[in-house]
Formats: sequence, structure tokens, C-alpha cells
Amino acid sequence: MEKYKVTLSAEERAQLDAIVSKGSHQSQKVLNALILLNCDISVDQPRRPCEEVAQVLHVSTRKVERVKKRFVEEGLDVALNKQPAERKYEYKVDGDLEAQLIAMSCGAPPEGHARWSLRLLARRVVELEYVDQISYETVRRALKKTS
Repeated sequence: MEKYKVTLSAEERAQLDAIVSKGSHQSQKVLNALILLNCDISVDQPRRPCEEVAQVLHVSTRKVERVKKRFVEEGLDVALNKQPAERKYEYKVDGDLEAQLIAMSCGAPPEGHARWSLRLLARRVVELEYVDQISYETVRRALKKTS
């Protein structure tokens, strides 16, 4: 038994038909519209199982379930459009640390090395206690912006 049942009003169905048939829309929006149209139980057509819809549209059954769930719980607009990312990223490199990295990389390398490597710079920044820990990839991104 399916947990989420999609029942579209005539207005919603017309809106989805318009998205699918004309205009230029994002591919995922069109795909989500097709999923909702095929899962609709308000029409006189026999209901299609999620597996069949997924197979016809070349998507996973999990995607079909997610689109149906978003439609039932949050509405048509949320089901059609991409979800904004919820995760927030905090950057370790601020302007001060970036200046320190640039100054260090322009200076003389440590003894036994011909030049600064990203790993050496990352280790040195931690040794000098500018940050608790930092990866060489973060150092690369910070230096790439300034080159």
C-alpha cells in the first residue's frame, strides 16, 4: 500500500500539463511534473504503481516517492522546484589568515625544501596556532583566489 496519494485539482493538472508541453523549464521541474501527472489518482485512468512510473521515466522509485511526499506534505510549488541546501558552511580562512598564507608562501621555504608545498603551508599555519586544524585543500582554495 502506498503511503502518499497524489490527488491533483483541475487547476494543478492544467499547470503541470503546461510545464510538460511547452516553454523552457528546468529538466528536473519537468520530470517532477511528469511524476505527479502519472501518479495522480483523481483521473479515471487506472492508477500506476511507483515502480512502473519510475521505469517509464528512467528514475528511481525513491525519487518518485520523494516527489509524492513533498507534494502531499508541502504542496505543488515545493514538489516541483529544487530544495535549497540546508547545510551551512563556515569558512576557516578569513582575510587575516589569507594574508598570513600569502606572506608565508612568498617568503623563504623551510630548511630542506626548495619551495612551499600546500601541505607544508597547512602544517605551518597550525604550528603557529592561527587555526586549530586546516586541510591543504583549504589552503589551495585560499591561495588560488589571490593568484
